[in-house]
Amino acid sequence: MRSYRYLNFITAVFVTVLVVSNVASSAKIIDWGFSLLGVRLAFDAGTLLFPVSYIFGDILTEVYGFQTARRVIWLGFACNLLFVFFAWVGQLLPAASFWGGQEAYNTILGYTPRLLAASFAGYLAGEFINSYVLARMKVLTKGRWLWSRTITSTIFGEGLDTALFITLAYIGTPTFAAIMIFNHWVSKVGIEVVFTPVTYAIVNWLKRKEGIDTYDFKTRYNPFSIAVKE
Repeated sequence: MRSYRYLNFITAVFVTVLVVSNVASSAKIIDWGFSLLGVRLAFDAGTLLFPVSYIFGDILTEVYGFQTARRVIWLGFACNLLFVFFAWVGQLLPAASFWGGQEAYNTILGYTPRLLAASFAGYLAGEFINSYVLARMKVLTKGRWLWSRTITSTIFGEGLDTALFITLAYIGTPTFAAIMIFNHWVSKVGIEVVFTPVTYAIVNWLKRKEGIDTYDFKTRYNPFSIAVKE
């Protein structure tokens, strides 16, 4: 396997954004002060941070290929699961009598099984669809029109991610409304569009520095295959 100078850095940023966005989702709710299609435009802070992981997912697939992106997606899943486990252990440990932050800790880091299952399902399905669509479109477009690949893959990836998460996490509860899926989806895709020039700059710089521009001509797109080389 060839060694790449910046792959570890990109991977670290991807995983960090993923973990931080999950914490932000519990830590703060944003309210923009107006409604869209009759629904108050208020959502967790992670909604604004999580799309950044899709941007780095695009970069990984565009530069290093689907196989590398697949390994990083699973690494992100494992690291997030590890974080949740240790957060749960910390919740169980006895709190000092003079410390008054236990309730806040439980609120921010006390993930319920339903929310965890919804989050993990949405993440895996969305990231893999995002990477698959981008890789396939790159071959079909012969590497042209990067903007079309990043935006289209995000539309599919974030759409599936958002639909799965909100449906699994909130259906059957008073807070659930189908329009929530649309509002979150539009916001996330909008962030991808705004950051398109940044994605272009990073992708072009990495291709030049790493000396690589991967096309997935014969790649098997099985998400459960994590072999180093197929």
